[in-house]
Amino acid sequence: MNDVTRAIAAATSVAASLDLPANDAIVLHNSNKLALRLTPCDVFARIAPVGQEVAQFEVDLAQQLTEVGSPMCPLEPRADPRVHIRDGFAVTLWTYYESVTPHTSPVDYAKALEQLHTGMRKVDLPSPRFADRITEAEEVVADPDRSPELADADRVLLSGRLASLRRGIEGRGAVEQLLHGEPHPGNVLSTKNGPLFIDLETCCRGPVEFDLAHVPEAVCEHYPNVDQGLLDECRQLVIAMVAAWRWELGDQFPHGRQFGEELLRLLREGPPWPTLDTVIRRLECLSKSLKVT
Repeated sequence: MNDVTRAIAAATSVAASLDLPANDAIVLHNSNKLALRLTPCDVFARIAPVGQEVAQFEVDLAQQLTEVGSPMCPLEPRADPRVHIRDGFAVTLWTYYESVTPHTSPVDYAKALEQLHTGMRKVDLPSPRFADRITEAEEVVADPDRSPELADADRVLLSGRLASLRRGIEGRGAVEQLLHGEPHPGNVLSTKNGPLFIDLETCCRGPVEFDLAHVPEAVCEHYPNVDQGLLDECRQLVIAMVAAWRWELGDQFPHGRQFGEELLRLLREGPPWPTLDTVIRRLECLSKSLKVT
């Protein structure tokens, strides 16, 4: 039995123990965490190996944000708000929402993110800083055993860029607050209740421009009082960090190596710094054109 099969079995077992019928599981996403839609109970389950997640942090933060009315996916109300441990996996259960069309507009996306940031200023929970994310990326780059296929010249490029961007951003002395950490389109649900954010495991403290560096350009245009210089630095930082993670041994991101190569090319090429959704669309178009030819 492979890990995905075991994780699905753990989630369905947890649901059954709570009298939530889960005869089937639809895989919605499989990267650092497995995301499932359990049916017919219609529960959104997130599963990760114990010790490789911050599930309790997510649950605690979700409860606080729900209490202050933040636009985020709430925990499943039919289950106890806690982390369920089963067969070496940490399982959390969330409310499932059907996706609606049209997808979230830039105006609504920006408004929801601003509301989330407002709610996050009202909660009190110890959290890491955005600089800790930089450290994680630096550790991948510095260890050839963790990134064996990263060329020496690219290793030097990433190491130097991550260090200089850390100094530059921290040197600005911008106001920091609790952030989502990765509020990209993949972590935004388009629902009949409006846009809702999911995946709180990357929450950290930092300037709001760090969050904005993960969203489409059009969204930033509708977010108030953005420091454009800081946003540009944060966009470059996100490109460098994501590039480092795509070269980590065992990375599960679809077409991750191709993505990593493109991000390195962008860092060598210089500004203007594109948003990640632009890079992904560009690679998808390239992949389709290659299939046609």
